[in-house]
Amino acid sequence: MRKMLYILLACLLALPVTAEKPYTVVLDAGHGGKDPGAVGKFSYEKDLNLALVLELGKQITEQYPDVNVVYTRSTDVFIPLQTRADIANKANADLFISIHANASENKASKGVETFILGTEKAEKNLDVAMRENAVMKLEADYKTTYQGFDPNSIDSYIMFELMQNSHMEQSLSFAEQIQKRFVGHLNRADRGVQQASFWVLLKTACPSILFEMGFISNPEEERFLNEEASMAQMAHALVNAFGAYTHKQAVRKKTLAIDTVAPKAEKTLPEPVKQETEGIKQIEDTATIPTLYYALQICASRTLLDPSDPKLKGLPCEYRRVGDWYKYYAIVDTDRAKVVEKKKEIETLFPDCWITKFEK
Repeated sequence: MRKMLYILLACLLALPVTAEKPYTVVLDAGHGGKDPGAVGKFSYEKDLNLALVLELGKQITEQYPDVNVVYTRSTDVFIPLQTRADIANKANADLFISIHANASENKASKGVETFILGTEKAEKNLDVAMRENAVMKLEADYKTTYQGFDPNSIDSYIMFELMQNSHMEQSLSFAEQIQKRFVGHLNRADRGVQQASFWVLLKTACPSILFEMGFISNPEEERFLNEEASMAQMAHALVNAFGAYTHKQAVRKKTLAIDTVAPKAEKTLPEPVKQETEGIKQIEDTATIPTLYYALQICASRTLLDPSDPKLKGLPCEYRRVGDWYKYYAIVDTDRAKVVEKKKEIETLFPDCWITKFEK
């Protein structure tokens, strides 16, 4: 008997140790290839969707190196709706973000809205759902693939009422974080969090949202959406929403957020950058023994900011260069409690600031 126990123990020890699954985000650029999506005066929705997805993926990778970013498409190609969901499910995604641009016959329509799967206001948003689901008709034998679903038939949408979405609460939480940052930080018109019957959200087995970045049919918003700076700003707002959402989920699970998706503390800092302006001190790697510091990150910029720059709102701060970004911090201290104490005060100026840590 004892010999058998030794053999069993040896077999168990020989089993491979499974590494913890990385947090996986699937980024979905709506439309593509032969499907242009909504068409503006000088641009196509499919191109705007892809531009924002690529910038978002880049910023997530920079801010959260441990997060696995998967794209449903990274070039101008046509991807069927069901395939987009299949990609997310195959990747065992923790979050699915589908990016789109809106359109309306009313040229004055503007603003951002975030959709989750649901039927509470299905009739109100039926036209939007029909427009987004209609892409399946570009596929050969789509009725077989989509089990007889007709995107233009109201009767087909009855099936959505019978489907239970176990991820609705998490999806709603993330959607609210997105709207909060686009409205409060970027001053975009708020169209709110909506529910609609999108096939791609129905078939993804994880928290999922469909984000409408603005109206390509509105001349002013079309110009805004086509600016490179706008893409960087929108991606930054989405990354902040992602960070707030994942932190909230981690706290709910009684785990420390920084152990899930927070950026890695850098072991070595890049070479000091010459500061051509006075008043902002660069955080430099001068200590021989690494010391852990906490700080409030208030903003980031691809260019070095002057102390009088409106983005800093007159707040004394320090900065670090990380990759292509200059990251600005307030209340840098080894005592985390002091940083936490000051956070509420700083939030009056920078609602999206958060506590980060690093070694120097």
